[in-house]
Amino acid sequence: MSLHPEVKWAQRPDVVYLTVMLPDAKDAKVNLDPEGVFNFSASAGAGDRHYELKLELQDKVNVEESKISTGVRSIFCILQKAEPKWWTKLLRGDGKAPHYVKVDWDKWVDEDDEPDAGPGDMDMNSMDFSKFGDMGGMGGDMASMMGGMGGMGGMMGGMGGMMGGMGGDMAGMMGGMGGDMGDDLDESDDEEQEVIKPSAKAVEAVDGKPKAEGEAA
Repeated sequence: MSLHPEVKWAQRPDVVYLTVMLPDAKDAKVNLDPEGVFNFSASAGAGDRHYELKLELQDKVNVEESKISTGVRSIFCILQKAEPKWWTKLLRGDGKAPHYVKVDWDKWVDEDDEPDAGPGDMDMNSMDFSKFGDMGGMGGDMASMMGGMGGMGGMMGGMGGMMGGMGGDMAGMMGGMGGDMGDDLDESDDEEQEVIKPSAKAVEAVDGKPKAEGEAA
C-alpha cells in the first residue's frame, strides 16, 4: 500500500510554492500537467517504502515556466500559474484538503500583504519540469565529467614539479648572489677600515688627568 508524503504550499499572485517533505527520496518522479494535475512518486525510508501523490490544483499552470529543485530532505517546486491571480485554495473541488496537505507558513503571505521577491531557496539543481525525466542520466554524465577532470591532477602535478625545479634554480641563483655580495661586503669593509692613533686629549679623557706640557704621550 502506498503512503502519502507531507506537502506544504504557499502562493503569490503568479506562482504556487509546493514542497514535498520526503527525506532521502529515491527514484523520484514528478509529472505536471498543464491542466493543473501534479503527480509525484518515490521510495524512501527503511525498506524503500513507496510514496505517491496526486494533486488536482485549483487552476491551470504553465509547465514550461515551472521549476523544481531536489534536496536531501524535500523536493521544492515553483509552479507558474497560467493566469496570474490569487487562488482561494490549493486544490479544486468543494471537499476538504487531505490531512497531508498543509499551509507553508514560512512562505505564506496574505493577498493584502506587500508582495515580496519570494523564497530564495532555489539553487543550481533547479530545472524545468520538462527536463526532470533526464535526471537519471545525470549520474553518468557527472561521473564522466569528473573523470575527465581527473586528468587535471596530472597536469597540476607537472606544474608543481616545474615550480619545484624553478624553486631549486632560484635558490641556487640566490645562493650564488649571496656569496658574491658577501665577498663584496668583506672587501669594502677591509678597504674602509683605518687604524687611527688616539690623540692626547682622548688619552686625557680616558685617564681623567691632564698631561704636562712636554710630557711624552
